[in-house]
Amino acid sequence: MKIRYLGHSCFQLIAEDGTCILTDPYTKVGYELPKGLWADVVTVSHGHFDHNCVQAVQSGAVIAKTGEYRYKNVKIVGIDSWHDEKQGTLRGGNIIYKIKIDGITVCHLGDLGEPCSAELIEKIGSVDVLLLPVGGTYTVDAEEAKAYADAIAPKKIIPMHYKPMDGTIDITAATPFLALYNEDEIARVPSGETAITSETIGDGKQIIYMERVKS
Repeated sequence: MKIRYLGHSCFQLIAEDGTCILTDPYTKVGYELPKGLWADVVTVSHGHFDHNCVQAVQSGAVIAKTGEYRYKNVKIVGIDSWHDEKQGTLRGGNIIYKIKIDGITVCHLGDLGEPCSAELIEKIGSVDVLLLPVGGTYTVDAEEAKAYADAIAPKKIIPMHYKPMDGTIDITAATPFLALYNEDEIARVPSGETAITSETIGDGKQIIYMERVKS
């Protein structure tokens, strides 16, 4: 599987057979999505402008509800959660997506804002690759994100929803989250693209800090 980070909470997950799942396309965050984006399936965690710009993507299907879905050899499960610490009274609901692709389970936490709990961790279950919001304000912050990372215990953790130099949304950079780990635990990927297979994923924990693909 190839993982391309397009900024904010948007990724392309591309299977070995070419099937492409795209998460949370955005607008109005200070920078633009790459032009000519395509996907077989787009997942949307919630209806805010910086996560639901589906018109920017050529796609065959959009998933914006909880439930279980299949597309070719990809399984997608949407799980209810809250966008804030007050059970949605501030910012509403959020959908977590578990995506099984090429034998690897990827979990996209969306704009998760509720505190880490045993109940939600049980719902999420086993995860290989965790796409984790770390910027705070509208989601969990660095310390809360680490609590989720520790509880879920994936093999790979990819920070998202953080503020780059050209970002305009009032969230923090990834730096406070990365500072919670030793440098030898962090792989820095300036290209915005990495490949993970069931043979190469390994058993140890690793943070993959990805700068976004810009074109």
